Amino acid sequence: MHKQTKKIIAIVLLIIIIIGFFIPMPYYITKPGSADALEPLVTVEDHPKTVKGSFSLVTVAMTDANIYSYLAAKFLPYHQIDPKEEVKYDHESDEEYNVRQMYMMNESKNNAIQVAYKAAKQDIKVNYSGIYVLSVLEEAPASKFLTAGDLITAIDGHPFKSSQEFISYVKSKKAGNKIELSYVHNKQKRTANIPLAKIDKKGTVGIGITLVDDQNVSADPKIKIDSDKIGGPSAGLMFSLEIYSRFMKTDLTRGRQVAGTGTIDASGNVGRIGGIDQKVVAADKSGASIFFAPNDEITTEMKKDDPTILSNYQLAKKTAKAIHSKMKIIPVKTFQDAVNYLQK
Repeated sequence: MHKQTKKIIAIVLLIIIIIGFFIPMPYYITKPGSADALEPLVTVEDHPKTVKGSFSLVTVAMTDANIYSYLAAKFLPYHQIDPKEEVKYDHESDEEYNVRQMYMMNESKNNAIQVAYKAAKQDIKVNYSGIYVLSVLEEAPASKFLTAGDLITAIDGHPFKSSQEFISYVKSKKAGNKIELSYVHNKQKRTANIPLAKIDKKGTVGIGITLVDDQNVSADPKIKIDSDKIGGPSAGLMFSLEIYSRFMKTDLTRGRQVAGTGTIDASGNVGRIGGIDQKVVAADKSGASIFFAPNDEITTEMKKDDPTILSNYQLAKKTAKAIHSKMKIIPVKTFQDAVNYLQK
């Protein structure tokens, strides 16, 4: 074969290989992430770190799939291929997905503060801020004014105490009526007159947004949590333990690296999360000696949908055994379960 021909073939193959990195696929690839100490992220006024060990949240790394990462994930252990439609809501943009993840993180963070402060007998107050916009339907009346992440504070000049009050007020109107919304966009106050329309096949009247209540907490002593780079609710339990430890006279960790995962509600209940097998792998690599796993209940409906489904704790135990980890996998249903284990 002529040298020039070989050179052309090599260049073409190289171009094809490079293009393969940029061909989009409708999948995400998830894999074990990292275990990150929470101490640098949490600042409690006049209450510095008191433990010799650490409390760590554990992450799952997620990337858009290309041809090569997709094929690699087929063979690499603890790499998972997730169809995008199973990760994101219908018609949810990347921006709206990120906004939803950040909202869940903020809600989890607020819950963690409430749980920890109440357990440590510190002053805490929950304030209602307004309605947080999670997403906006395309071509809906609100799409000309609102974007995901905006905060609605009043309707027709009247503040409200819950999203249900907002929904009830809108439902009392008719399609074609206009309402005046007061809202905050990129920290700037704005108002908009938005017409109501029928937003679904049932004829429901609205402006076309997905909404949730937005709350913040006032704590004494003051607390700041740097969570801007963290999405999702799964760090709730570990945040609550880190915050609580600041008020304890004894070292809850006893010098150990304590990792774990689990959502937390305002009452201290720990909830199920995804990717716990990948988080066990990440925590083990970080050198953690204790791993808290949600001991969630598998319902009949869940078992019907997936006969092989395991609780978070069961899957964590199974994974730890498979990778020959020396970590102690501890099942928890509540924040207090974790505290009780550490104190004993």
